[in-house]
Amino acid sequence: MDIGVISVRYARALLKSASELKLESAVYNDMLSLAESYVRVPQLRFTIDNPMLAKDTKKQLLCTACGENRTEVTERFISLVLKEDRESIMQFMANSYITLYRQQKNVIRGRLITATAVSPATEQRMRQMVESRTNGNVEFETEVNPDIIGGFILEYDTYRMDASVKNKLHSILNTLKK
Repeated sequence: MDIGVISVRYARALLKSASELKLESAVYNDMLSLAESYVRVPQLRFTIDNPMLAKDTKKQLLCTACGENRTEVTERFISLVLKEDRESIMQFMANSYITLYRQQKNVIRGRLITATAVSPATEQRMRQMVESRTNGNVEFETEVNPDIIGGFILEYDTYRMDASVKNKLHSILNTLKK
């Protein structure tokens, strides 16, 4: 069977179980931590895939990767995944849960790139603008990139607005070349 199909089935079951217990947001945070742990520590995947490692040790590693305040639902889910020998696709399950949760709760990821750090008030105004356009909740991430010289780049969903000085200069240069 396909890894994508399996991971989505497990993620759907986890979301349903968490929703029934009204813990879907807490489990979402657990899955965000787990997915981030896989990215930050690439050895985690190889360690979890190691058939010589005991299931108890794998459970302890995965629970630790989910963060300190993980839910009991997450711990039971990890136990089930280990019991069914599906730990090799745990990263895909976490990412599938994140995607399903965002779809269900209408959560949009947004990113604001600026040349210098912006004030919390400016960040809040940009978040509100995106929320009003999308009618959803926005998970906003800010990034400082001095290479854009000034202005900003706003990205969310499939939308990208590049109001950076670097982009304007590049546009002027292309016009002059014609």
